[in-house]
Parts: sequence; structure tokens; C-alpha cells
Amino acid sequence: MISPVLPTYARVNLEFERGEGCWLVTTDGRRYLDFTAGIAVNVLGHANPYLVAALTEQAQKLWHTSNLFRIKGGERLAQRLTEATFADTVFFTNSGAEALECAIKMARKYQYVAGNAERARIITFEGAFHGRTLATIAAGGNAKYLEGFGPEMPGFDQVPFGDIEAVKAAIGPETGGILLEPVQGEGGVRVPPPSFLTALRALCDQHGLLLILDEVQSGVGRTGKLFAHEWAGITPDIMAVAKGIGGGFPMGACLATEEAAKGMTLGTHGSTYGGNPLAMAVGNAVLDKVLDPAFLEHVRMMSLRFTQLLAEVKDRHPNVIAEVRGQGLLMGLRAQGPAAELVLALREEGLLAPGAGDNVVRLLPPLVVSEEEVGIAVQKIEAACRRIEDGMAAAPVKGAAE
Repeated sequence: MISPVLPTYARVNLEFERGEGCWLVTTDGRRYLDFTAGIAVNVLGHANPYLVAALTEQAQKLWHTSNLFRIKGGERLAQRLTEATFADTVFFTNSGAEALECAIKMARKYQYVAGNAERARIITFEGAFHGRTLATIAAGGNAKYLEGFGPEMPGFDQVPFGDIEAVKAAIGPETGGILLEPVQGEGGVRVPPPSFLTALRALCDQHGLLLILDEVQSGVGRTGKLFAHEWAGITPDIMAVAKGIGGGFPMGACLATEEAAKGMTLGTHGSTYGGNPLAMAVGNAVLDKVLDPAFLEHVRMMSLRFTQLLAEVKDRHPNVIAEVRGQGLLMGLRAQGPAAELVLALREEGLLAPGAGDNVVRLLPPLVVSEEEVGIAVQKIEAACRRIEDGMAAAPVKGAAE
């Protein structure tokens, strides 16, 4: 018999009662150090008093009116985002997938109004994850997400991540844009060299294409800058944002230049809940913290310390950890054995971390993580490595005499 909750997740049998900063507490009182953070969502930690106050204050006044009327908080948040980024305009959504849908529609409409209706195809990259809608699973190109959902939505051409020559070869008369994550999260915390993003920007300028960035996981301070593309010194034409921008409240945004957005006129796009007063109050509160230069400096300092300590752990346990990778506090451990084994060992040591592609375990702490908590996490990672090594030692040697 099917469960009342549609069984599309293999949920871990843990139920949390409350959160405190970087920690989660189960209903039976067990404490876990949370380096999942809602999958890079809870940038200010759990039950952050500043976010609680912002949400509570707004909830006592107004929850929802719809986009038929002006929403002051949304106008303020859009203004602040445009001032802090490349963008001239913002469309608010409820999720990252919706932000990507808006970005895809915007890119196609841009080429249409420019008289290039045939240029509706978008180059994407192997290993990408852009969401679970029909368009975004087609953009990601992952066979396991596409299987069984009928004809694949056309318009996307996948090439190997980081291969600029493959991108050049894929550009044709129907190409209208290039879409990528500056750091692939779900794909295995894969970071391309800055020169790759620079080369993509140059190709888009050369061929009249739009550069579309998916910063749903890598944005809002996660890499130590407000957005990951800033490390390469380039700007996109369109950018999808979510996760951290709401600090745990469902929220996303599609940012764009005035030129890229010129086709999105009255009635071309919409959302019932996107940009509602509750989300806008929380989004503004998140920006209050993340836009503080000291906040991003803290992320960079914690990243440097964490990376150094993880490298030492890898050197001590090469049979468990093959590679430490990532940028900022979007880190990954590529496992020698199954990544799921390391995820389980970490959980048994009281550290929560999600898996990813390329046999990687992601480490995504709240961005407010302290140096002490980084140290505790490293101790737990080391203990998990020992746990796995003990299992290796206890396992019978294949082919040994019985």
C-alpha cells in the first residue's frame, strides 16, 4: 500500500524537533552537526533569531496579496539585488526550478523578439542539475531523471563540463544561449577553472548568445563571494538563484540585464506566490547579513581552515578519501569506496552530509559555522574514516582459504 506521502524519497529515519545554528536535535534528544543545511539552504543556520524576528513581524501584518498589487518588500529586495549584482531586473519565484524555468523562457523570448526565433536551443553540461520540471530535467540531461516521463523536451544540447572546444563545436544556427552552474553541486562539487567561464562569456559575446548561470546552490555567499561567477571576473546575462536567498523559506529569483529581459513584457510570465510578503521579508533579512563584507570574509576564512584540515585527513586516510574538492563552503570529499558508505559513517558519528554525483559526499555547513564547529566536523570525519577502515580490516579477504 502506498504511503500518504508520495514515496519519491528514501528518507533517513531521523526526525528533528528543533535546530540551533549549525546543530539539529532529534525528537529523542540526539544532536547532529548539520553540514547538509537543507542542501545549501540554511545559510544563517537554524532558528536564526534575526530571520525569526523578520518573519514573525511580517506574519503579524500580511502574508499574501498576489502580484496583482504592489509588494513593497519585493520592490526593496529587487532594488538591493540589482545594486549588488550585474542585473537590472528580478523576477521572484518559489524555488530554484521555477527560477530556471523563467531563465529558459527569457532566453528563448530574447532571441524571438530579436528576430531569431530559430535560436531556441541552449547548450548545457553533462553532470548538471537544474531542477525536476520537464524543462529542467531535459536541461540537466540525466537519464535517471528523464526515464519514464515521455518525450524529452527538446532544445538542449549537452557537452562535457569544462570542455571549451566541445562548446565551440556545439554552437550552431539554432543556438541561443549557454546554461551552466559555475560550480556543479549535485554533479559532484566540480569546479571549472576561471578561464572556462571567461571563455564562455567571450563565446556568447562573439555569437550573440546569452550566458545563463544557475547559482541556485553556489550563490548567496556559499563560495565566499556573493555569487560564484564573481571569482572569474565575468557577468552573466541571466542568473537563477534560490536556496540560500531565503535562508530556509521557499524562495527563488531570476535576475537579468535589461537587454536579456526585453522580451518579458506584460503577461509573458507570472506566479501566484512568487514574491509574496513573507518571502520578501525573509529575503531582505538574509541580505542584511550576507551583504556585510565581514560575513563573506568569515566564509572565506572558514573555507581556508576547513580545506587545510580536510587535506590532512585525506593524507591520513587515503584508502577512504580520494580527493578534497570545492570552493568556499561548497566542499566535497570524493570517496574511494561507495559515497553512501561514507555518508552513513558520518551520520553514525553525528555529522549530516549529503551525497552527490561522481562518488562525492558534499559538505555544506551553514555559512555562520564557527572555527570550533569546523574542528568538530573534522574530528567526526576522521572518526568516520576510521570506522570505514575498521570495516575494511574486518572484512574477509576475497579468495582466502576458509
